[in-house]
Amino acid sequence: MSGHSKWATIKHRKGAADKARGKLFAKLIRQVEVAAREGGGDLDANATLRTMYQKARDNSVPLDTIERAIKRGTGELEGVSYEQVTYEGYAPGGVAMFVDTLTDNRNRTGSEIRSLFTRAGGSLAEPGAVAWQFERKGVVVVPAVAADSAEGEGAAPDEDELILVALDAGAEDVEREGDTWRVTAAAADTMAVREAIEAAGIAVTSADLTYAPQNLIELTSASEAKQVMAVLDALDDHDDVQGVYANFDISDSLLEAIAG
Repeated sequence: MSGHSKWATIKHRKGAADKARGKLFAKLIRQVEVAAREGGGDLDANATLRTMYQKARDNSVPLDTIERAIKRGTGELEGVSYEQVTYEGYAPGGVAMFVDTLTDNRNRTGSEIRSLFTRAGGSLAEPGAVAWQFERKGVVVVPAVAADSAEGEGAAPDEDELILVALDAGAEDVEREGDTWRVTAAAADTMAVREAIEAAGIAVTSADLTYAPQNLIELTSASEAKQVMAVLDALDDHDDVQGVYANFDISDSLLEAIAG
């Protein structure tokens, strides 16, 4: 798991405030809307929309809110027109960062992203300088330990069964990370892999699309790691930013230490 994924996991575990939850809802709704506009409102025919729809449901976005977002995307309801714009840059230590945004004002977002990079100690790069280091992938997260349940359900999945089901469904890799399994697949196969795992009676925590770094830079210094996290957090907090992806790795102990 790359460092930015570990950081996101820690922040999620610490819990989200109402403000952060509201911001997450807004980002998820925007993702659904854009997916519907680009590929149509049919969940069966639009794999990206199906993934974004389920991601919103996993995060408790109300069904009617999701349906309205789909209708705005297909033009059945009026709404703001968003476009996907990506930005590339570097954090201290030469860590590459790929920033995925959905914006209704490209000039405003570009100026603000540049400012965030600069203020946090990073730098914005030219298009193409970083993108080649990342691949579009789908990630299905499966709990690796038994979940607490009043009904006595939630047993940990059998490792061999999970690997067999996932690979048969088209997954590329199954990797244990702490108390979860991360199942990686081609972006278009994400929901098919998730559905196969669930059909086998194995619980799924989430499924999402990501940009996976092909090579990782190991961070070993606490001061440098804090600088990288400062850039990551500043970008991730921006309303238009849907995801920040970086090619650093960091030990669990160092990450916990700088997370406080």
